[in-house]
Formats: sequence, structure tokens, C-alpha cells
Amino acid sequence: MFEDQSQSEIEARRARDPEFRTLHDEHRKLNRQCMDAELGVFAVSDVTLGRMKREKLLAKQRLLRMLETAPQSQSSPSN
Repeated sequence: MFEDQSQSEIEARRARDPEFRTLHDEHRKLNRQCMDAELGVFAVSDVTLGRMKREKLLAKQRLLRMLETAPQSQSSPSN
């Protein structure tokens, strides 16, 4: 899911950031549901599947932004 980040980096962020963990779990759940719907295991309408895919993409974008801003906030000097 996050090609530029190592699994250990993702797990460390999940451990220290409850918002990231919740959003990551939501993305994983939506990913499973979309895959199941595409395989026919989970019956949903095309409209519902489209909505789920958009929600999954928005979650991924938010997670990526959170990961991109992490090093800057950790290395900035405190005033």
C-alpha cells in the first residue's frame, strides 16, 4: 500500500499515533471489502463499490500526508 515506506515504519507510526492507526485500519477494511465485492464474495451495487473505493483512496491520501509530515514535525526545533 505504501511503496516508499517500510513495514517497520508503518508499524511504528501505528504504535505511537492512534489517529494514524484508526485510519490505517479503516483503509485496510475498505480494501478488503472492495476486493471481496470485485470477486463477488461481498454483494454491493456499483454505486456502493464506487463510494467505497473513493473512501479508501481518501484514507490512503490522508495516511500518506501524515507520513510525509512526520519527519518534519519530529526534526523541527522547539521554541
